[in-house]
Amino acid sequence: MIKLLSVLALTLAVCPHLVAAQQSVEHPAPPPPPGVEGAQLLQGWMRADGSRMAGLSIDLKPDWKTYWRAPGDAGIPPQIDFKGSENVANITLHWPAPEVFQSAGMRTIGYQGDLLLPIEITPKDPAKPVDLSAHAAIGICDQICVPVSLHLHAHIAGDGRPDPQIKAALQAEPKTISLHATCKTTPVRDGVKLTARFDLPAAIGPEATLFELRSTPVWVSESTSRREGDTLVATADFVPPEAKPFDLDLSDLRITVLSDRGAVQFDGCTE
Repeated sequence: MIKLLSVLALTLAVCPHLVAAQQSVEHPAPPPPPGVEGAQLLQGWMRADGSRMAGLSIDLKPDWKTYWRAPGDAGIPPQIDFKGSENVANITLHWPAPEVFQSAGMRTIGYQGDLLLPIEITPKDPAKPVDLSAHAAIGICDQICVPVSLHLHAHIAGDGRPDPQIKAALQAEPKTISLHATCKTTPVRDGVKLTARFDLPAAIGPEATLFELRSTPVWVSESTSRREGDTLVATADFVPPEAKPFDLDLSDLRITVLSDRGAVQFDGCTE
């Protein structure tokens, strides 16, 4: 996937594409942008505790890709918010395990084809409907990359019923496990180098270790990793917007490991 970020930024500013979840005769939605078959919010169902499980479905044309929440060194981070929603106290997005793509010597993390993100909603009042508004700015790529803006709305009422598509996407989320991990941080010119060590049985094939800070927006380099028996050692650089050393909060760290054993993730690290 070849990306010219300045061209993408200009394209996004001048020619944003809109995909609407609902439309009227007076104001029909424009056709989907190249690479997108369609997008919609799925109603889902109400759970026993009063929360709701809905879904954001993005259908891409064959061979098109989009990005994971941490898209890799050369990827475009997706931005999704639910501003303007009504009767919503909290929302959590669940991301299925992504794939690793290599192109032109660059690694990106994402999905090929259709993407369904389960949306866990805590209503302010479970007895009332939820008016859900979703705004997503994502990058989709084939031989070129295209910025896409999605503006979706759904009126969610009633108990609904479990949706097998949403349930399958939830099952595909990396499994959170309890591992004892130790981390060492070293200041570098424009940020912090982090080396993590944790015990995890070796996979048969390649492993990819992905680092994130859950609540702090920083650029994270492509990680390098090696094996010391059942200990996986992985290193990556964290660079904040101001490009200088900073105090990296190890409790905010999330590490995801992708392999043929399946995807696992764990939160936090100790020195």
